[in-house]
Amino acid sequence: MIKISKAIALSLTLLSLTSISGCYARTSDSTATSPQNGLPVSEAGLRQVPLSIRTSDTTHDFIVEVAESSAQQAQGLMFRTRLAPDKGMIFPFSQDRVAGFWMKNTVIPLDIIFVRRDGTIESIAANTTPYSLESVRSNEPVGAVLEIAAGRAAELGIQPGNTVTWQ
Repeated sequence: MIKISKAIALSLTLLSLTSISGCYARTSDSTATSPQNGLPVSEAGLRQVPLSIRTSDTTHDFIVEVAESSAQQAQGLMFRTRLAPDKGMIFPFSQDRVAGFWMKNTVIPLDIIFVRRDGTIESIAANTTPYSLESVRSNEPVGAVLEIAAGRAAELGIQPGNTVTWQ
């Protein structure tokens, strides 16, 4: 009976050690790059791409994280405490839809830019309120939504009708 108890205890110990080893991030994950553009993945593990917004007189360049999956889109920029002026997140949709976003668990204010399938900006919800449960919606079906730091759209003169392009 003692031999069986020791064997079970040893088996459980080995099993728990192999389970724990899977919880640690590999250091190579933080240096992974996207094969399309050579940019490193973000701290959140998302692919990053260059994005440009063409206004009437200039082009503004950003590096944005791509929220591709449903889980990534649900998470968005929640719990982030900062967003650099030249960074953002793009939410591409497989089919056009009226998009609704809220700021639940979003610590920082954002400009939410609704982008039509052809890349033109449909509307902008400027300076959204952190933690708000109020839905911010597009006025028509859109192909993507871009989130940037609050106030940047006004600061850069970005407005409806401007063009957004990304890889």
